[in-house]
Amino acid sequence: MVRNIVVLGGNSHPKLIENICNNLGLPPCNRILNKFSGGESRLEIQDSVRGKDVYIIQSGAGKVNDHFVDLCIMISACKTGSAKKVTAVLPLFPYSRQPDIPYNKIGAPLAKTPSGPNKDFTFESRPVTPGPGQPQSQGLSNGMDNLHKKLGKTAHEQQNSPLYSPQMSNGITPKRTDTMDSLQSSGSGRSRESNYQQPAFTTHDDPSTHSKEARAVFKPKPGYKQWVAQAGTLVADLLTCAGADHIITMDLHDPQYQGFFDIPVDNLYGKFLLKRYILSNIPDFRSAIIVSPDAGGAKRATAIADDLNMEFALIHKERRPTRITDRQNATMMLVGDVADKVCILVDDLADTSNTITRAAKLLKKQGATRVYALLTHGVFSGDAIERINASALDKVIVTNSVPQDEHKAICPKLEVLEVGQVFAEAIRRVHHGESISALFWDT
Repeated sequence: MVRNIVVLGGNSHPKLIENICNNLGLPPCNRILNKFSGGESRLEIQDSVRGKDVYIIQSGAGKVNDHFVDLCIMISACKTGSAKKVTAVLPLFPYSRQPDIPYNKIGAPLAKTPSGPNKDFTFESRPVTPGPGQPQSQGLSNGMDNLHKKLGKTAHEQQNSPLYSPQMSNGITPKRTDTMDSLQSSGSGRSRESNYQQPAFTTHDDPSTHSKEARAVFKPKPGYKQWVAQAGTLVADLLTCAGADHIITMDLHDPQYQGFFDIPVDNLYGKFLLKRYILSNIPDFRSAIIVSPDAGGAKRATAIADDLNMEFALIHKERRPTRITDRQNATMMLVGDVADKVCILVDDLADTSNTITRAAKLLKKQGATRVYALLTHGVFSGDAIERINASALDKVIVTNSVPQDEHKAICPKLEVLEVGQVFAEAIRRVHHGESISALFWDT
């Protein structure tokens, strides 16, 4: 039994919390965590946490945003209750895939490609460029010569526009000598306000409020590109500001995510559980082959293959689509020989299961006898379970970092590995100041 420690659980994975507490030999902290009728979270910690090490267990699955807010509230409540140290234990870290977004080669992350045959587009200003008498710029696609031509064309259009006034030197802004300030300062006792006509627009006017003639001039081109938000640093800052002193998680999708924190982050490895399954449940595993379903997981798969002295193959995605929305339909190419062999797909996370099901289809097409999929986190959102049932996969093995009871009931191919013992041992070692790396020395 571990003393001077409190295990506080959220609502995301009660079964895992119970398993961790059983391995540590202590009861979970009594608390009330529910929602008001208005949807706001309500937390009441019924046990004392003063001067104790508190470990808050909350996985990033299901209602991710609600569970994350509950986690921040629990961390803040423990710090307010004078806890000595607060450690957030997240078996599946939420938003850890946010850095993995499509980027344009120019450097700007694009959420949508331009529509229509015309590909030369510009980024429209926000707020919109003022002045109904000035047409929208078409961009500078051919250098300075094209710039001079377009400037001359714009000046000619301004002069012929019915909205053009001689009082406006450039068709938009009144002359300096005709502005309100200059009229008031230069006229000593004389009023010249009758000669001033204030423009019918401001810098922050919306084009929809302009006249019909103004709206006819303003014809914004489609395809304005939105910047894709990266919530990685924000999530790290929220946990730190809430009062977390330490983070424990397993198999981050992007290991560099640890750099977003200025507090210690322990990233546990799930590969030793997968290795143990291979050794115990796959007959003649030496003649099998480890396969990575994409280039990003090659390092993870090769580590297992090297430890078990097995062969390795890689599936490469040839991502050359014309539109970012076509990324799912990228061509898959196998690098390696899998004919008449048992294939073991190794990946860290399966969400829609599109990657592993397409990989299994390719492996069976290339002559594989059986295909296993070993995953650390099985989110299985949307129609992932139906896709797995209809796929060429023979068996899917996942850990219970995410609740799998509902998935297992409707998927006969699914097999679940327990990770409660791993997190319980990690909590015990952190509490006593022992090495976490020693957990994986013999694996």
